[in-house]
Amino acid sequence: MFVSVICDLGSEDSRSAVFSLLPQYGFEKVQRACFESGRVAEKQLAALKRDIDKVTDYYDTVRIYQYPVDGILAISILKQNQWKRIMVKAPSNKPLR
Repeated sequence: MFVSVICDLGSEDSRSAVFSLLPQYGFEKVQRACFESGRVAEKQLAALKRDIDKVTDYYDTVRIYQYPVDGILAISILKQNQWKRIMVKAPSNKPLR
């Protein structure tokens, strides 16, 4: 599964902790606050989310884009110390009226 992690971290401590954590899970830095991996298992991703939870605070935001998850795009968002998940399906081919 392809996974991209985008970080908007509020403190230098959070930034250094998350940026050192991601390579341990096989992620490569592709931009200033963007890491990607093409080989992440679901269990490994769950462990990564728990570890990110431990080193971030209320002002940090982390978005994780996963594809494919049951054939669709999943976006997990850590904001204000809570994870939320959005599932994005491709638009239908029905014409608009």
